[in-house]
Amino acid sequence: MNRCLNRPFSVAVALSALGATLLLSSLPAEAQRFRRRTTLAAVQAAAESGDAQAQLDLGNRYDTGQGVEQDFAEAAAWYRRSAEQGHADAQFNLGAMYDTGEGVLQDFAEAAVWYRQAAEQGHADAQFNLGFKYATGEGVAEDDAEAVEWYRQAAEQGHASAQHSLGYKYDSGEGVAQDDAEAFAWYRRAAEQGHADAQFSLGSLYANGEGVPQDDAEAVEWYRRAAEQGNAYAQSNLGLMYAEGRGVDRDDVTAYMWLNLAAAGLTGAQRDLAVNTRVRVASQMSRSDLGEAQRLAREWTPTVPDDTRRR
Repeated sequence: MNRCLNRPFSVAVALSALGATLLLSSLPAEAQRFRRRTTLAAVQAAAESGDAQAQLDLGNRYDTGQGVEQDFAEAAAWYRRSAEQGHADAQFNLGAMYDTGEGVLQDFAEAAVWYRQAAEQGHADAQFNLGFKYATGEGVAEDDAEAVEWYRQAAEQGHASAQHSLGYKYDSGEGVAQDDAEAFAWYRRAAEQGHADAQFSLGSLYANGEGVPQDDAEAVEWYRRAAEQGNAYAQSNLGLMYAEGRGVDRDDVTAYMWLNLAAAGLTGAQRDLAVNTRVRVASQMSRSDLGEAQRLAREWTPTVPDDTRRR
């Protein structure tokens, strides 16, 4: 359950001309060109006159160092002025700064306050972060039922991380009645957006026949998608599937490669399992096959997720 701390949200154009706020990374090309033509002086003047959208934009510029020297304290100050006027994106950004301690003293309780204000306006990222706070008891009293509620609100807006976290709550029965079918449904929605943890979780449900008919081939498919993004648990399970010929033809070279990658990213008992299986597989391999597997592991690079929207 990775929390979402990415910021900043900003505007496509200055002075709230569009009446909508978008993720900076997803702005249309024309909007990005318009924004670059907007002078810092114009944004500064609008922000100082009290325009909440311009205040957010100015905070964003200080946050990212766009056209000004990067200054987190100045960014936080402008986010605060915008947030105090009720701007949900500024509230989220200010909450994220309190979460990380950038520009302000780290304060999880204060982060939760600002996340809540944005979340109550329907801000999906803030809803997810607030859910995480309740799930972990960070800055608020731990409350799994409350976490489920905020995860659900974000998940229903298509937030992949919230969908995965909501699936996990159904999977574990924390804050909601345990329900493998519901877990499967939410994992799948997140997995189809390219969420690696959800892809791993979905693969595990298929491998174990929980919430869905047992299907090794389908498990391999989802483990592969997560493994290719660098999920070490999925790499380990995919290696095991290749080593045992479950859902895929047995292939010691491929098994060793995935187990080798998994061992580098795991700790404790999970790493021990990957290492021990790798040793067993290696004992059955020729010298040339072992060398090929090691080469493949060295040269492997992760893929980008299917869904590259910033969260």
